[in-house]
Amino acid sequence: MTRYEDLPYRPCVAMMVLNQAGGVFIGRRTEGPEQIDPTHVWQMPQGGVDPGEEPYPAALRELHEETNIRSVERLGEIADWLSYDIPRQLIGEAWGGRYRGQTQKWFALRFTGDEREIDILYPAGGKHTPEFVEWRWEPMQNLPELIVPFKRPIYQRVVKEFAHLAR
Repeated sequence: MTRYEDLPYRPCVAMMVLNQAGGVFIGRRTEGPEQIDPTHVWQMPQGGVDPGEEPYPAALRELHEETNIRSVERLGEIADWLSYDIPRQLIGEAWGGRYRGQTQKWFALRFTGDEREIDILYPAGGKHTPEFVEWRWEPMQNLPELIVPFKRPIYQRVVKEFAHLAR
């Protein structure tokens, strides 16, 4: 068995989607490999990068697969890939035990569509299993307290990097 410290990070993209008022899209999950408690169930959209896929197209694909959103404009990205480790006890449950955590490329996007476009129950026209059971627009500064504690440093960095985009 591979030691925890020797496991690689799963390549991932993550998106901060802001509405015109500066609120950030967050979705509530009820399950998943990183779900550790009933309190920290909110997160921004994120997902894996397929082999050979570039990060920005992966971000647009994942956003559509999780939220049905296509109407966005690119506002920025964080130059670094941001990594986090999942708790050791989750290694066997998350991603088949192949990864110790994720390394994420973060993008900031402005939602330019009508909210009727957002469909978390039938994302991508019903072609994908829903990942969120509820969604809302949240003030950016609240995000770190809503995420699972092991991802909190990432969310703090993302909020700091993208704070100027909330109007």
